[in-house]
Amino acid sequence: MADGSNVTMTGTSRTGFPSQSARLRRRWGEPWLAAVAGAFTLAQLVLVRPDLGLGWDETVYVSQVSGQVPAAFFSAPRARGISLLAAPIASWSDSTALLRVYLAVLSGLGLYVALRVWRAHVMPRVLALAGALFASLWVTLFYGPQAMPNYWVAVGALACVGCFLRVRVNAGDRAAWWGVFASAALMAWMRPTDAVYVVLPLLALALCRPRLLAVLVAGLVAGAGEWVIEAYMNYGGLAQRLSDASRIQGGLGLHLAVVDQWHSLGGRTLCRPCTGSAPDPVETLWWFALPVVAAIGAVTAVRARRALPVLLPLACAATAAVPYLFLIGYAAPRFLLPAYALLVLPVAHGLAHMIGAPRRRTGRTVAVSLVASCFAAHVAVQYVVLEHTVRNSAANRDTWSRTASALHTLGVRPPCLLSGYEAVPIAFYTGCSSAQAGGHDTSTTAAALARAAHRTSLAVLARPGDRPPAYARTWFMERAGVLHAYVAPFVRQGR
Repeated sequence: MADGSNVTMTGTSRTGFPSQSARLRRRWGEPWLAAVAGAFTLAQLVLVRPDLGLGWDETVYVSQVSGQVPAAFFSAPRARGISLLAAPIASWSDSTALLRVYLAVLSGLGLYVALRVWRAHVMPRVLALAGALFASLWVTLFYGPQAMPNYWVAVGALACVGCFLRVRVNAGDRAAWWGVFASAALMAWMRPTDAVYVVLPLLALALCRPRLLAVLVAGLVAGAGEWVIEAYMNYGGLAQRLSDASRIQGGLGLHLAVVDQWHSLGGRTLCRPCTGSAPDPVETLWWFALPVVAAIGAVTAVRARRALPVLLPLACAATAAVPYLFLIGYAAPRFLLPAYALLVLPVAHGLAHMIGAPRRRTGRTVAVSLVASCFAAHVAVQYVVLEHTVRNSAANRDTWSRTASALHTLGVRPPCLLSGYEAVPIAFYTGCSSAQAGGHDTSTTAAALARAAHRTSLAVLARPGDRPPAYARTWFMERAGVLHAYVAPFVRQGR
């Protein structure tokens, strides 16, 4: 076949139609995939608190479609896909728990659909193992129910590569053609630049297939269209928006962020700057095992003459990881979710080879026991890191909530405006707008804030020991939780 896969791997006969045994395998494979997706959804609801408050980035995305709070400043790198995905709940309800449940169910469904695409190329149990490996990562569980785009880029990447392979094998597979378009659009809708990096190997392979190339590019354009139009409407053009996005991310260029990503594996949701103690080696062992086992899977696939269904997701995982390992100067574990989603396929092949390699029954029993024990230990480690991450995140968000309550007591109530330290998320919790005269979220000037202080409820937040901006130094300072709030005279007169 064109992709180098054989009958055993694709589950098709020499005529190109599914064989009877392949149809039976697929039928029995459905419960495996459904079980993985269902367990993933349930684990999110149990292990990640449904009432976990919204994080910093989430407040920006959700505020764009919320009917309860003003929209926060939307910086150049962001795309509105995740905001629109959250809109069916966020547009009418301020319940974080309801939003979490909605996204958890949706993320489980998305994982099931993305895995199901691969049934024609991967044996059901191997595919279920790949899904379980991805779903058991703490970073996958933590971000599945969050209003963040990275998980959805990962699901789109998994589906896109699978549909691309199906089209190469059977050009008459209409569902696969639509799958290529829709999954490419989903990735670009969520994060346009990430989508481009993911599909680079697909674009290279599609050069000799003009129709497939056109569909892939059309999907990217459809997904990124709004982002490009907005660039010309609000950011001074596409080149300026890309330049601003690069600046906000620290200046895209040659940066070795591998060590930073390794540091973040202990549960740090953002490593900027990435200082502090290194994570426990036990918590990061899986990270170093992934490329080794994936390489075993790739070698096995090449020897079995079914290389493309294993090598292509491996290549896309590599290109997806490149910008976050070598082009930016900070790290967040969620950035590598698309790479993990693709990498688990060759890893699952590698593990399946380890299990099936021994010829004697005793040897296979030992291999199965060893792999099962390693997987159980892996799940235990992921749970520990997840629990630590959820606890720390909840503490941070509770602090923002307490600060918001303190501001209400001081008279800062909607309609109001906040600026200064962590003003973006605290403004969401307070029900205020936010505006910054400096930093990554610069949206106004100090002079404009000084003028606003005479006509609106405004407070400037600062950490103890930090000096407020010049226009607020004569304002009365009061405690707002752990922060200092410099309250405009207008607010005090209103009180």
